[in-house]
Amino acid sequence: MDNAPAPSLHDTIRRMGERAVAASRALATLSTRKKNLILEAMADALDADRARILAANARDMAAGRDAGLADAMLDRLHLTDARLDGVINAVRSLVGLRDPVGREIARWTRPNGLLIRKMRVPLGVIGIIYEARPNVTVDAAALCFKASNAVILRGGREALQTNIALAEALQRGGAAKGLPPDSIQLISVTDHDAVRELVRLEGLVDLVIPRGGERLIRTVAEQARVPVIKHYKGVCHVYVDKAADPEMALSIIENAKCSRPGVCNALEKVLVHRDIAPSFLPLLAERLRARRVELRGDEAACAAVPGLVPATDADWDAEYLDLVLAVKVVDGVQAAIDHINRHGSHHSDSIITADAKARDQFLQQVDSACVYVNASTRFTDGGEFGLGAEIGISTDKLHARGPMALEELTTYKYQITGNGQIRV
Repeated sequence: MDNAPAPSLHDTIRRMGERAVAASRALATLSTRKKNLILEAMADALDADRARILAANARDMAAGRDAGLADAMLDRLHLTDARLDGVINAVRSLVGLRDPVGREIARWTRPNGLLIRKMRVPLGVIGIIYEARPNVTVDAAALCFKASNAVILRGGREALQTNIALAEALQRGGAAKGLPPDSIQLISVTDHDAVRELVRLEGLVDLVIPRGGERLIRTVAEQARVPVIKHYKGVCHVYVDKAADPEMALSIIENAKCSRPGVCNALEKVLVHRDIAPSFLPLLAERLRARRVELRGDEAACAAVPGLVPATDADWDAEYLDLVLAVKVVDGVQAAIDHINRHGSHHSDSIITADAKARDQFLQQVDSACVYVNASTRFTDGGEFGLGAEIGISTDKLHARGPMALEELTTYKYQITGNGQIRV
């Protein structure tokens, strides 16, 4: 009888990292054609395992209800036939996207004859830490794979049974067409210490991407010893300039706030030029109250629209993810820029104006990943940008900023060819 002690959590996670490194080296050699065949097989396996996946999700949903999960959390957790179809179709859509790996970014020849090529290559091993959205299991695994990266997934305990069923389908389907072993691994340990062990795998994990609430992201960033790309909250602004078309501004604000208030590119703050505030704000209040939006205003906004909830200092930094909107009156474009750079989250911000000077000043000085002119912040999305699927919206500045699609899951290296040159 084997009486060897069970491996510690530290050892278990480290071995996953070591296996992922080996897988990443095999993945780097796969052709685009081979990867696309594997993606199709993954999608087929998800479809074939539909009943098992939905049964696992039903168990997670029942456990979630017993645990008193909020309705919004249960909705994110729930997989229906239609939602699973969407997940499967997202995998198939990757087949048609251009493979970034092996692409030549630039080339030049030095006076000494050296040919230098800048080539796009995989990152290697990526850790994805996320909460109760089982679709992320598939999206993250398939995106990382298409970019030739091995991935270690750690989802929320609320979706554990669903995530296991999804990962097993991906692994089995991919293996049938040559997916290297351990290319997709799922941490099934629900202990929070598993996250700490994953983000400290120096030399094994090349990048960690946390997907979820601000608390999760800050915890990961504080504990990590490997690079982290953060997807912080979306405190998105629309500034209505004095040269704005009022109807355009109303339409954009309504869309940005109301179409999906619970997502990170939804509008949270409106800044209005003081010259038009008395005429514009009553129109805005009428439009949004019809959509059941609670408006909170500064002193000037409250004076223009009786009945507004007075805003507090905390409102200017808050991400509501709900039908709540804070409104502030500002003296002009520079005041709007200063407010956004101080209180925003560097996600997505928009100016509504017909003034070219104000437009250019806003574009140049707002320090956000995505800066819009006369358009809704809701377009911050890989699909809407024509990038295809994405793994999230980075609010960092290093390596990747904005929608993280396939290209952002790669890095580059220089390949230098000579014919005997030596440096003198």
